Amino acid sequence: MSLALTETTVRNILTRTSGFLRTVTSHSLQPYRGCSFGNALCGVGCYVQHNGHVTQGRQWGSFLEVRTNAAESYLANCDREAKWARNAGRRFSIFCSSATDPFVPQEAKYQVTSRLLDAMRSKPPDELILQTHSPAVTREIPRLSQLAECCGVRVHVSIETDRESLPGLPPHAASVEKRLAACAELRAAGLLTVVTVSPLLPIADPERFFARIAKVADAVVLDHFVGGDGSPDGSRTHRTHLPDAMSVIDPASILPTYRDRMAEVARRHLPRVGVHVDGFAGRWDP
Repeated sequence: MSLALTETTVRNILTRTSGFLRTVTSHSLQPYRGCSFGNALCGVGCYVQHNGHVTQGRQWGSFLEVRTNAAESYLANCDREAKWARNAGRRFSIFCSSATDPFVPQEAKYQVTSRLLDAMRSKPPDELILQTHSPAVTREIPRLSQLAECCGVRVHVSIETDRESLPGLPPHAASVEKRLAACAELRAAGLLTVVTVSPLLPIADPERFFARIAKVADAVVLDHFVGGDGSPDGSRTHRTHLPDAMSVIDPASILPTYRDRMAEVARRHLPRVGVHVDGFAGRWDP
């Protein structure tokens, strides 16, 4: 599938959170609209494909809008948005990104996320949560380390399974091994590193998987597509072929109880385990 690539500008790059993210951060931030990882495995279950406001009838993975003025927009709006958050009794905290990936391949050319991180160093939020599927996040270790001197920084790397391939599904955007290695680099640099096993896919060897995560990350978050795709019963994901492919590998994996079983395994290996929205917010299990 060819990718329709366009450049655009945005009035306010900071969106006040609602729904799932409401208790996670005060704002979300999307450097891009659309995602060029949409045709990879992570795109199959991505909840954003069901958002007509974003897709506007386009197939997920077929378009990417580059928000070329994202850094300038942040600097123009962050003071007002920080005041709004603090007047509401909240920290000025940012989740980047919930509807795209800040390190799509096109980031190497456009540097939208890089320039945003520079802007945040100038006017830091209280906290930044940076969520990605890509090991390219390691390119930003110097910027992230400098930003961590000014505010809270947490880097989330999605690793949904220990399997390098799943029958009937497209390949990962980046291999499991490369993402684990990226986590090791981030943690070695002193950055708070979290593996997000979300949406949870069938795991071949849970004990070994979470033991490996424990060596490269400070915490793990687990979430299932049932309750985690923005619908209470997973109906959005059930409209895709992801559940059928999962059930061929392990029928139990399509049930929300699978998440609880995997969380129990994770707790044997990591001191900080978060489930569902609490995990994304850094509210770890006691």
